Amino acid sequence: MWARQEKRRGNNKIWESEKEDRDCSCRQLAYLLEDTLDLGLKGNTVHRTGRGILFHTYKLGLSPSYFIVNMRLMHIIQRYRTEPLIILCKILICWKGGDITMNKVFAWMVSAGVPLSVIGSFLHWPAVLMFAVYCLTIIALASYMGRATESLAIVAGPRIGGLLNATFGNAVELIISIFALKAGLVEVVLASLTGSVLGNLLLVAGLSFFVGGLKYKRQEFNVYDARHNAGLLTFAILVAFVIPEVFTMNMSSQEKLSLSVGISIIMIVLYLAALYFKLVTHRGVYQQKSDVLEEHEEPEWTRGKAVWILALATVAVAYISERLVHTFETVAESFGWSELFIGIIIVAIVGNAAEHASAVIMAYKNKMNVAVEIAIGSTLQIAMFVAPVLVLVSLLFPEKMPLVFSLPELIAMATSVLLTIVLSNDGDTNWFEGATLLAAYTIMGIGFYLL
Repeated sequence: MWARQEKRRGNNKIWESEKEDRDCSCRQLAYLLEDTLDLGLKGNTVHRTGRGILFHTYKLGLSPSYFIVNMRLMHIIQRYRTEPLIILCKILICWKGGDITMNKVFAWMVSAGVPLSVIGSFLHWPAVLMFAVYCLTIIALASYMGRATESLAIVAGPRIGGLLNATFGNAVELIISIFALKAGLVEVVLASLTGSVLGNLLLVAGLSFFVGGLKYKRQEFNVYDARHNAGLLTFAILVAFVIPEVFTMNMSSQEKLSLSVGISIIMIVLYLAALYFKLVTHRGVYQQKSDVLEEHEEPEWTRGKAVWILALATVAVAYISERLVHTFETVAESFGWSELFIGIIIVAIVGNAAEHASAVIMAYKNKMNVAVEIAIGSTLQIAMFVAPVLVLVSLLFPEKMPLVFSLPELIAMATSVLLTIVLSNDGDTNWFEGATLLAAYTIMGIGFYLL
C-alpha cells in the first residue's frame, strides 16, 4: 500500500512537468482515474467522478479520445460497471475535441437541413417551423463556408488568404441582407448591421474573454493590432455612422441617399487601404513571435475540394436565405417581435453563429490573437465593407437603403465600441471583463426587445 502511494506521488510530480511523454501521461492518468473512481463510488458521488475525469484530462492537455484507448483504463471501466459511468465513458470515447464534435454536428445539420428546407418550401410547411429549419441550416452552411475559406487561405498564402478571409468572412450575412433588401425590408437590414456590431464586440468578445478566463487567469493578445483596430472601429462607428446622423436631420430622402453613397464609397476605399496596409506594406511589422508560430497550419481540405464546398455552400445559403426572408413577417406576428429585434438579435446571430463559435473555441485553446481578430475583424468588415456594399446594392432595388440608423442603434453601437476599446486596449483579458461585455449585450438586447 505504501509503495503504491509512493508510486502515485511520483506520478504527481511527473504530471506537473512539461508533459514530455504522452503515453506515460496516459498511464499516469489511468492510475489517477482508478483512485478517482474509488473515491466517487465509495461516496456514491458519480458527479464527483465525472469532474475528476474531466479535470485531470484538461490538466494534462489531453483529449479524452487519446487516453480512452489505453488498456489500463479499459480495465478500470470494466471493473466499475455502473450505468452512469458507462454513459460517461461512451461520451468521452465519442468526444474528440470541440472542433471535431462541432463539425460532425454541422454535417448532420446540413444533411438534414438542406433537404428539409427544399421539401418544406414546396409543401408550404408552417412558417415558424421553416424559420427554425432555415436558421439552423444556414448556421451549419456558414461553418462549411468558413472552413473552406480557411483551407483556401492556407493554400493560397498569407496575402491572398487574408484577402479571402476579408471577402468571405461575412458572406452569409451579406447574402441574407441582399435578399432582405430585395423584399423591401430595409429596417431589418439596418438592424442586422447593428446586431452584428453588438454581437461581435459584446457577445463574441464577451464569451471569448469569459470562457478563456475560466481556464486561464490572464490571457494576452497582440496589443498593437488591438490599437490599430481601435482606430478603425472609432472611425467606422463614431465617424461614418454617428456623425452623418447629425447632417441628415434636415435633409430630404434623396439627399440622405446621396450622402450615404458618398460615405459608402469612402469607407470601402479606406477598408481596402487597411487591408493593403495590414497584408502588404506592414505585414509582420507588429507581429509577435507567437503569431508567427500559429501561422504554420495544414489545410483541412485540398484546393479543389475547398472551392467546390465553398461554391455549393454559397448557392445553398443564397437559396435558403431567400426563403428565410419571407418568414420574417409571420414569425414577428407569432412571437410579437419587431423587425428591429429580428434584425438585431436573430439575423445577426444566425449570420455569424459559426464564426462566433470558432472565436470561443480559440479563446478556450488560449489562441486569443485569433479570437480577438474574429470578433473585432468581423466588426470592421461589417461596418466598413458589408454596410457600404449593401447601400450600393440597394440602388438596384425599388427600396433604397440610406446609411441612417435610429438613435437607440447609434447609442448602442457607440457604447459597444467604447467599452470594447477600454477593456481590450491593454492587450490582456480575464473572465470578469468578459462578464462585463456579456452584461452590456444582455441589457441592450432587453432594451431592443421592449422597443
